[in-house]
Amino acid sequence: MRVLVVNAGSSSLKVSLVGPDDKVLAEKDFEVSGGKVADSQLDSAINAMDGIEAVGHRVVHGGPRYPKSVRIDSEVITYLVTISDLAPLHLPASLAGIAAVRLLLPRTPAVACLDTAFHARLPAAASTYAIPEEWRQRFGVRRYGFHGFSHAYASRRAAEMLDSPGTGLKVVTCHLGSGASVAAVWGGRSMDTTMGFTPLEGLVMGTRSGSVDPGLVLWLQKHADLNENEMAEALDQRSGLLALAGTADMREVLRGITAGSEGARLALDVYVHRLRACIAAMAAAMDGVDVLVFTGGVGENASQVRAETVKGLGFLGLEIDPGLNATAVPDADISAAPAPVPTLVVKAREDIEVAREVRKVLASIPQP
Repeated sequence: MRVLVVNAGSSSLKVSLVGPDDKVLAEKDFEVSGGKVADSQLDSAINAMDGIEAVGHRVVHGGPRYPKSVRIDSEVITYLVTISDLAPLHLPASLAGIAAVRLLLPRTPAVACLDTAFHARLPAAASTYAIPEEWRQRFGVRRYGFHGFSHAYASRRAAEMLDSPGTGLKVVTCHLGSGASVAAVWGGRSMDTTMGFTPLEGLVMGTRSGSVDPGLVLWLQKHADLNENEMAEALDQRSGLLALAGTADMREVLRGITAGSEGARLALDVYVHRLRACIAAMAAAMDGVDVLVFTGGVGENASQVRAETVKGLGFLGLEIDPGLNATAVPDADISAAPAPVPTLVVKAREDIEVAREVRKVLASIPQP
């Protein structure tokens, strides 16, 4: 089955055609706003992709109703609209992408491929917040986790690179992009991850704060007189690297460090401090780690971030070769020769995982 994969973000939209052998046959990226792109551009890109048999939309959050990916119908769309506030930077863009492609391919079966599905079987200890039971039961409040397709692909690819598929490998995967998260994947199953109820928890990101003391949020709402929307906007869009270095782009942060910027140096130090701690926590969730993986735009391209991160993780058996790290292109092993635990750089291929998800969902639906 040839699957059109649509990955709509707040500032970009990517479409790719994935064949039945997991080969990416064609792909096109658009710089857009809110997941919206001119119909003529999208029409042209999709018409150039021959033999589309199904569509898979990467959707960040399925909420408490959908722990698994699901075929798209009006009920699914209506529900996703109601939970848009759980991922305000992502769900509106996904919904816009769904609407645009439905106009072009109205008779082609489409699946909402949920990033949260990979983490749906998190152990209770990892998924449960210590909050009143009423909140957990009434509102479905739990740790959902995100970047599921990236963590799934990176962990599977790591097992292939180490010639260890199906062996119960303990993999710590670091998806580092404008959004970032770390996951503990044991034998293909997510055991823990850094993002939680929303994509705001966890690591420092491009414009997102990552984890902060909830008491700080309450204090600021009172003393800075901030309402809900103002607080959400500040934590989602004006925090992270942007708040510390004046830019959300890690490339600019690293250039700033070279130029002697104290703000850029602080930004990277805070970023790496949180990242190291979260990698160690993920290893603890599996009682050890067999391989560390870097993926995503920053993970694949920022050798300095990888070097400074692993430098503080020797106690886990990690060490990288400076030469291999400096010249690495995905997919590569950048481990130092004596390191007992390998470190890999893997190209993010969420589209391949989304296509696999589409085939699985459609195969499970009885045909008329």
